[in-house]
Amino acid sequence: MTAKGGATPSPGGLSGLANGRFFTVGLVTAWYSSNIGVLLLNKYLLSNYGFKYPIFLTMCHMSACALLSYAAIAWLRVVPMQLVRSRVQLAKIATLSLVFCGSVVSGNVSLRYLPVSFNQAVGATTPFFTAVFAYIMTVKRESWITYLTLVPVVTGVIIASGGEPSFHLFGFIMCIGATAARALKTVLQGILLSSEGEKLNSMNLLLYMAPIAVILLLPATIFMEDNVVGITIELAKKDFTIVWLLLFNSCLAYFVNLTNFLVTKHTSALTLQVLGNAKGAVAVVVSILIFRNPVSVTGMLGYTLTVIGVILYSESKKRNKP
Repeated sequence: MTAKGGATPSPGGLSGLANGRFFTVGLVTAWYSSNIGVLLLNKYLLSNYGFKYPIFLTMCHMSACALLSYAAIAWLRVVPMQLVRSRVQLAKIATLSLVFCGSVVSGNVSLRYLPVSFNQAVGATTPFFTAVFAYIMTVKRESWITYLTLVPVVTGVIIASGGEPSFHLFGFIMCIGATAARALKTVLQGILLSSEGEKLNSMNLLLYMAPIAVILLLPATIFMEDNVVGITIELAKKDFTIVWLLLFNSCLAYFVNLTNFLVTKHTSALTLQVLGNAKGAVAVVVSILIFRNPVSVTGMLGYTLTVIGVILYSESKKRNKP
């Protein structure tokens, strides 16, 4: 007993607490590494390496997500398997998958034309599109302060666009489309899978969405990226590295979803949101160091303003939670 009558923490308890912290730090590190890693590797493949097939690359990602999701849930039992209960629920999941495909493909296309730093700046406007879609589709109004915090989010991107040395209009449109589709998926998921009988955790949702995404992407790949399989085989004959890059990149795409789920499970959705805000800034710095893309003071000021707006938005949402 201590002098104040309190029990002294046992060495085992302190050890367990330390191990728990190390585990959480390890998870966050893995989440950061996989998120930034897949982003940079996508950029390298689509822009620097010259593998100009974003739809096929997305299909590789979804194929890996389908296979690894089944292995993680059915064999490793990372989470209990949740079954699809009806055709209506399956149709809702297919709708989400279509929007998800649009988001990932558009994001990958934008990486062919834009540097990762600017891509992240535009991607930071997700809260703006989420608020817009939530208002249009659910007539859900936020407080006036929450809407006010979106002003620096949008203003920052406008400033960053004007000061971006590598600005590309088509890439910018694709990046805006990817960001809007990502926000739309979030809102749709809340509407379509809102009842208790239809709710799926993110890992089970990915298990059903990924195979549907592959089916949707296959005809798009065949018609829009002619003979991509044959071209990839020819590339592999000259340099087998492309095979390892595609495999590693696809597995990393699944690992992003897995670590995203685990970090949320072992911390909170709010912690993930805060970490996500910081991740964008880290990705910008790392990408500039690796790819040496030119940046302007105006562009960095614009991106900083956007990040500040996102942080204020998150804080406002937290304080106005019922």
